[in-house]
Amino acid sequence: MLVGIEGDLLGDSLKRVQREVDAVFDALLPVPSDTRARLVEAMRYAAIGGGKRVRPLLVVSTAELFGVSRDAAIRAGTAVEAIHVYSLIHDDLPCMDDDDLRHGKPTLHHKFDEATAVLAGDSLHALAFEILAEEKTSSDPFTRSELILTLGTASGMNGMAGGQMMDMVADEEGVDYDLHTVTRLQQLKTGALLAASVEMGAILGKAPPEGRGHLRAYARDIGLAFQIADDLLDVEGDVEKAGKALRKDREQGKQTFVSLMGVDKAREQARALVDQAIAHLSSHGKEADTLRALARFIVERDR
Repeated sequence: MLVGIEGDLLGDSLKRVQREVDAVFDALLPVPSDTRARLVEAMRYAAIGGGKRVRPLLVVSTAELFGVSRDAAIRAGTAVEAIHVYSLIHDDLPCMDDDDLRHGKPTLHHKFDEATAVLAGDSLHALAFEILAEEKTSSDPFTRSELILTLGTASGMNGMAGGQMMDMVADEEGVDYDLHTVTRLQQLKTGALLAASVEMGAILGKAPPEGRGHLRAYARDIGLAFQIADDLLDVEGDVEKAGKALRKDREQGKQTFVSLMGVDKAREQARALVDQAIAHLSSHGKEADTLRALARFIVERDR
């Protein structure tokens, strides 16, 4: 874990964004007095009080480079987190990864039931785009439209869902992917939403597309580093610290960065990607320190 000034900076930033995202979810998800109550209670169970909130912090920290208001950035970050939480709910279902534990507590379909879990995921998916479409997020309709397009692309067949499908086909059909294909899979499954988080911060700041290249490169590198770190955690991590099941990839014979590269080379590659990501921020000063700390945290985390 990060220590010293950088660790304090990141720790304080994560705690703050966790509180702020929880507050937005709390305000957006009042429990109704009719028979929808179980659905909203399930959404709250999944969305509030869990997760590192890395994606919202990426949105906020990137937006800060361009002087964007904190409230707008937190709303956009909450939209990304709604997509992330919905994906975890669905990933945990028996028809997908069939997991029992998430963030150290029972997965949603165990706490409630499978049908409620499906609907809660569907509703959080919809909520993400409701948040981005509202003027509270941006008074500029073109900015709102670009935010929606970016998050939609990162979530669907050309992003997270597409990567998940590649992963499922490999599991179901016993397909052995090479390193190039595993990299592509993870760029979609994990990297796309991380990249969208950085992109959305720049969009809020009205940075022109041609001026976002270094941020896209940063996001690409931390996305791959994040997944390599996840693969390492699956092999070496502590279940209690992780708050979820581990060792599943090896048991299922899944091709991962670790299985293809070995533990030592995978760790070396993750660290090289982080160094490369930080180098892409060389044109920024102290205002990018949280992004730098986040990059290092990705490979040093224990959960």
